[in-house]
Amino acid sequence: MKKQPSLDELIKITKEILQTKYPSAEFAFLAGSIVRGEGTAFSDLDIVIIYKELPNAFRESFYFRKFPVETFVHTPKTLNYFMFDLDRPSSVGSLARMVSEGIEIPKKSKLSEKLKRLANECLAHPPKISEDEKRNIRCHITDLVDDIRAPRSKEELTASATVLYTVLADFYFRANGFWSAKSKSIPRNLQKIDPELRQKFRASFEDLFVAGKPEKVIELAEELLEPLGGFMFDGLRLDSSPDCRKPLG
Repeated sequence: MKKQPSLDELIKITKEILQTKYPSAEFAFLAGSIVRGEGTAFSDLDIVIIYKELPNAFRESFYFRKFPVETFVHTPKTLNYFMFDLDRPSSVGSLARMVSEGIEIPKKSKLSEKLKRLANECLAHPPKISEDEKRNIRCHITDLVDDIRAPRSKEELTASATVLYTVLADFYFRANGFWSAKSKSIPRNLQKIDPELRQKFRASFEDLFVAGKPEKVIELAEELLEPLGGFMFDGLRLDSSPDCRKPLG
């Protein structure tokens, strides 16, 4: 099994990356699961690189000393824009979290501390979910639950439940005023907010994926939707914008 590098090793590697690939950068934030001690042999090294000026922000992936590395290259202005205007509306806030949790390389500075305060300000205010969004997601969850009640095959059950896991978790996070999460971050977020609910998610979906039994997942969906009106189908009407029309050629 591949040995996990120490934090000192990761800091040293990040300094080498700065010196060889980004020599004109001001500093970097070393972040990600591998820094938190939660990484695997295949985890990326996530690094936010800060320049004074750039024509544009960019992101790139590469291997450095056999480490998979992802860099997010910004100026203070582009970082501010991406955190608040692009990343925050996604309800995930991954860029702000990397800056907030990141280790400054090669060292702290007034600017790095200012950017951390900016990231923390962003993270302090998760975007509110609108009533239209709540209604649309409730409708989506209702459709997915109907699909797993009496699936035509185990294959279709698995396909529908895979989507439902993410949609149901996203609805719980956002409807209750939390930042959302994607993929492997979902159980970690659930653990921080409500360990008992994380266990319900794990047991319910395990019962479905392993044994093909959807009953516990349906109960979980009912429990999470009930405070906000429950499943949504009868009497539903979703209006499009009047601008959604295109003349025939």
